Amino acid sequence: MVSLPGPPATNLLRFLFLGLSTLASSSRAQLDLHVPASLTRLQAVESREVVLPAWYTLREEGSSAQPTLQEEGSSAHPWEMPTVMWYLVHNGKESEQVLAYISGTLSSKPGASLVYPMPSRNVSLRLQGLQEKDSGSYLCSVNVHDSQGKNRGHGSKSLELDVLVPPDTPSCRLLGVPRVGTNVTLSCRSPRSKPAAQYQWERPPPSPQVFFAPVLDANRGSLNLTNLSTSMSGVYICRAQNKVGIAQCNVTLEVSTGPGAAVVAGAVVGTLVGLGLLAGLVLLYQRRGKALEEAANDIKEDAIAPRTLPWPKGSDTISKNGTLSSVTSARALRPPQGPPRPGALTPTPSLASQVLPSPRLPRTDGAHPQPTSPSPGGVSSSTLSRIGAVPVMVPAQSQAGSLV
Repeated sequence: MVSLPGPPATNLLRFLFLGLSTLASSSRAQLDLHVPASLTRLQAVESREVVLPAWYTLREEGSSAQPTLQEEGSSAHPWEMPTVMWYLVHNGKESEQVLAYISGTLSSKPGASLVYPMPSRNVSLRLQGLQEKDSGSYLCSVNVHDSQGKNRGHGSKSLELDVLVPPDTPSCRLLGVPRVGTNVTLSCRSPRSKPAAQYQWERPPPSPQVFFAPVLDANRGSLNLTNLSTSMSGVYICRAQNKVGIAQCNVTLEVSTGPGAAVVAGAVVGTLVGLGLLAGLVLLYQRRGKALEEAANDIKEDAIAPRTLPWPKGSDTISKNGTLSSVTSARALRPPQGPPRPGALTPTPSLASQVLPSPRLPRTDGAHPQPTSPSPGGVSSSTLSRIGAVPVMVPAQSQAGSLV
């Protein structure tokens, strides 16, 4: 016997039901509960309704009378007081009370009712607005007693109900870039279906086409299209179907001959990045050139002036700022252009203005060597030019001691 879960009131009902069953066992009458053999396993569609058929008959002990079809829907005798219980038993779960008719009071869960008004020997159960969770094993139990309280019999039967779910509207997708010569996959999937849906792809007129394996996977709903051409453009329809329903979706395939949008976008982005790098290199080169120029200017400004040559003290050829004031006196270098005047003094050149003999190079071809220009202090003019000396003409002194 299946237990009745629930509050104390339900426990009391269970105690009463067990008591009636005990009395039935000692009764001389027998109750037969009948269920059509072909309807012990039923299938129904979600959101619809189903009837679980069951009825009972009474016979005295020793009687072999069999119920007839006329008795299936017959009314009970006025003295009959049936008690009817329907339970749902889920796999691996506790039983759930679906309907109860006790002492003329009917209680049931939403959507559950008896086909015939009570009292009746037909105790078939009607279920409306079915859901997938209504699947399971249904147990019917009947106890009958007369108006005097005497139990006339007890019986129980079970039926299996499987609620099927038609496929929900599938979702169609295009995987890949549809360009000439490439491969793409059309995907189709229904989010809910019981039993699992089978998928079929086809192409409607004006270019009808039906696809089969191996390009079609009927279980997963995928269609593989290879080596695309422009003639393969068009609408593709996917149908998801099981034994209780069918649903469909479609996708439009447009095969392009040029590069895809992703390729164009990649080329544009690559070009912009290249231009940015080129502009950055140009700016970097310009900044580097300016930096080198500024560094060179800084080096010129910070350069140390060449050191002054150590000329002899008292020399009149070195100015106070350390530069050579005169290579030689113009009068000392030029011979006198006439006889000196009587009483005139001939200036004596200073030590720095005296011409020192320069060494002579050995003769190689018999020609007379060119004399080397004498320089004050024995320093050549090329050396003076290299060290930065500037020739300055010093005015000559007259006989009276004044500058000329």
